[in-house]
Amino acid sequence: MNAVWTIARKELSDSLRNRWLVAISLVFATLALGIAWFGAAAAGQVGYASTPATIASLASLGIFLIPLIALLLAYDAIVGEEEGGTLLLLMTYPLSRSQLLLGKFLGHGLTLALATVIGFGVAGAAIALLVEDVAIVSLATAMGRFIGSTILLGLGFIALAYLISVRVSEKPVAAGLALAIWFFFVLIFDLLLLGGLVASEGTLNPELMPWLLMLNPTDIYRLLNIVAFSGSEPLSGVLSLGSDLPVGQAGLWLALVMWCVLPLAAALLLFRNRRI
Repeated sequence: MNAVWTIARKELSDSLRNRWLVAISLVFATLALGIAWFGAAAAGQVGYASTPATIASLASLGIFLIPLIALLLAYDAIVGEEEGGTLLLLMTYPLSRSQLLLGKFLGHGLTLALATVIGFGVAGAAIALLVEDVAIVSLATAMGRFIGSTILLGLGFIALAYLISVRVSEKPVAAGLALAIWFFFVLIFDLLLLGGLVASEGTLNPELMPWLLMLNPTDIYRLLNIVAFSGSEPLSGVLSLGSDLPVGQAGLWLALVMWCVLPLAAALLLFRNRRI
């Protein structure tokens, strides 16, 4: 455990030195404050609208931003060390491959988690202090759910980045695959799902379709943050399938956790069998 924590501290220190943590925190805080006060500008309103509307807007932003940042943060975790000639050096220390990978994952995860808590926490505190008559308990609960699910989404994509990094042998290839993963889960998956629904003309098994949302961590994230605050309003697009899922909120949280665990386990298995 000491070896894992040592590697994690090194990664966290590198993030501080490279200004990753500061930059991500500033981006999150700026965008969150902008959305909180100007998210309703399209409707002719300026100012804080409501907690559900703010969380839904932040979640819509997070779907695009969090996976991209997570992938950029971690895509070269292993292949970058190998190209730089330091991976072989690290393996000469009393350090197993599993400890190295878990330490790096913990370090990158802490970087993203701290940036998320600081950035969105600042926005939540500003709303609580500056907005009159805001329900503090409701705001804290909503922001806690949003920040927690955002961290899990980021950890899931960090794990996917590690899966790439231990499989390829060149950083440009890893970067290209990371972008491909971002495009697939953020943009293409839902289009394919909607296209399949339209093309099938309702012949696909209606009980199976909602479960397909579990194959995309960004859809699980949206279900946790957007559907939970939609109330009785009808849902559109792929999210309308989520209302038929029998898993409940606990099942969605578990599914998001599994998107962190399974890719990381696969990366550990591949890394143990990788030739260095």
